Amino acid sequence: MSSAETALRRTPLFEEHRRLGAKMIGFGGWDMPVFYSGIVNEHLAVRQRVGIFDISHMGQLIVEGPGSAEWLNAQLTNNLRMLGIGDGQYSLMLNERGGVIDDLIVYRTAQDRYLLVVNAALIDHDFGHLRQRLALAPEPTGVTLRNESVSYAAVAVQGPRATDLFQPIGDLPARNRIREIEIAGTPVWIARTGYTGEDGFEAFFPAATAVGLWREFLSLGQPYGILPCGLGARDTLRLEAGLPLNGADLSPERTPLAAGLRAFVDLDKNEFQGRAALLAELERGLKERLAAIKVEPKGPPPRAHYALWAEGRPVGELTSGSLSPSLQTGIGLGYLSVEFAKPGQMLELEIRGKRFPATVERKPLYKSHASPGRPEVH
Repeated sequence: MSSAETALRRTPLFEEHRRLGAKMIGFGGWDMPVFYSGIVNEHLAVRQRVGIFDISHMGQLIVEGPGSAEWLNAQLTNNLRMLGIGDGQYSLMLNERGGVIDDLIVYRTAQDRYLLVVNAALIDHDFGHLRQRLALAPEPTGVTLRNESVSYAAVAVQGPRATDLFQPIGDLPARNRIREIEIAGTPVWIARTGYTGEDGFEAFFPAATAVGLWREFLSLGQPYGILPCGLGARDTLRLEAGLPLNGADLSPERTPLAAGLRAFVDLDKNEFQGRAALLAELERGLKERLAAIKVEPKGPPPRAHYALWAEGRPVGELTSGSLSPSLQTGIGLGYLSVEFAKPGQMLELEIRGKRFPATVERKPLYKSHASPGRPEVH
């Protein structure tokens, strides 16, 4: 085993993945399953039945104390004042230039307690950033910040049969809600957001209980054809749903306005980091926008960094792309000059010196029967 491989972190379910024959890869510093039975097979299981993903690599930060709502609201783009106890909200953490440091989900789990679920590759960075911001606060805030990531394991159970799987366990939360229930004698936080375009749940529980609960979910899902799913299917599912991936479609060099996430930025609330830059960007006018792209049938699968052309000149670049198992054609997300980012715009995708017809499409590219919320991040 190489030194690069030994440096990868492992979730509490690592041995379960190996037992199930998963193909493992490095992702965001973690050794994670990319597939078990095959990406297409797992993708279709989530679209048609139910699949389970290990999301224990994601981070869990706790912000609590009497000043937590006011302080945290000044760090994130969305408005935490809208959250009641048990509510969840998609939000973003920005740098001073308005670029995206991370996208995340915030759950208000008690009167003065918030759970932040952050992206795997940015756990330490996000925690350090928030800790620095807290230290620079001009007066005592009554806020404590903790990184509880090593204490938690988590899974995402997604698909049209996910509700059937969870129904015997107890009362289920509504969309974008979280509640604590008991499963097999273990207290588990159950949330209902998702990153696939399907209905489903995320379960957060003590890391020491991970193997037992993983097996319990697989057992409960057996009558519904559950499959363990890896990062490959997770990526094709979120692309069909038109959901961005941080580090690819979102980055510190681009703002949430350019990424089409204006709905999750409250410019009317009190100051937050990056707000001035966003206001200045709106005043200047957006130069580019993240758009959903569909390649004409029989075209090659699109990949990140492929150039997008219109009217005989390059007008943008893909930031992520793949073959869609549901649509049977290439799809992707990419930044385009705003005049070429409207749905219906004809484009050409350049692949190894050749160009293939493509169009700008409305999101989501694939619409399921579910009414998906925002992602639980990745």
